[in-house]
Amino acid sequence: MRNSDCVLVSDDNRVRTITLNRPDALNAFNDELYDGAGDALVDAADNDNVAVVVITGAGRAFTAGQDLEEMASPRQHDDDEPHGFPHFLDTLATFPKPVIAAVNGLGVGIGVTMLPHCDFVFISEAARLRAPFATLGVTVEAANSYLLPLRIGGFNAAHMLYTAEWFDADQCVDMGLAWKKTRPENLMVEVNALARQIAAMPISSLVYTKQLVLAPHLKGIRNARKRETAAFADLVGAPANREAIQAFKEKREPDFTNLPGEPPQPELVGKRSGKRQPGKCKSGKGKSSDRKTVRGKRKK
Repeated sequence: MRNSDCVLVSDDNRVRTITLNRPDALNAFNDELYDGAGDALVDAADNDNVAVVVITGAGRAFTAGQDLEEMASPRQHDDDEPHGFPHFLDTLATFPKPVIAAVNGLGVGIGVTMLPHCDFVFISEAARLRAPFATLGVTVEAANSYLLPLRIGGFNAAHMLYTAEWFDADQCVDMGLAWKKTRPENLMVEVNALARQIAAMPISSLVYTKQLVLAPHLKGIRNARKRETAAFADLVGAPANREAIQAFKEKREPDFTNLPGEPPQPELVGKRSGKRQPGKCKSGKGKSSDRKTVRGKRKK
């Protein structure tokens, strides 16, 4: 496990607590934070003394999401080790033991999309969540094009993803993104009480149960992430994304009107080839007929 000041790891009574520790940056994920959190999960998966993992944030934020400075200039690695967002998300998405998220403050981006991968989500009444992907000129991540509608319903997912609005703790509990709301001072008390209760169970039982719960969704998660990765490749660095990052640096609202050189629109999933004329439908012989009804002649 790589040492990192960006992540605090503590083990107590078979409960591992992973604290995202960049409070001055509102725990925004840079490469080092992704690596540290991912490594802590990898180690916990194989550790016979860890039955449950809790993820929370230091300071007043859970996480402010992706570090936008690093998004504009991603780090490069040549050590053949897993790094960054894929390392963290691959590990979390297939993590074999129960995971509890303790959302202590604002959660943005990955601070939202990691939650459907957790078995329990506690949220402080002081917390607010936001999925800002559209305002960054990119799109949804972490298989949430599949998991988020599954967790909170299609309408709620559309509301969250298309508008980039803030959602408070009550809204998050009502729509099923969080399991339980607590007072800020009681958050870790209640989280730890549940974690200790689960950690008292046999680890083998927890692991088999988690595998059975995950199994029906693994293919959907993999396929969603492939589609999302392809979409990100088109959108990151495109005019809308560049404008969003520049606006962030200049502390202003982005202007997405009249952007030059927008990327081509993607084909719809399952789009059929071939064109049909408006108002036409196929006849039984493969020819087109319009919508008028043609009456056959009656025999005399």
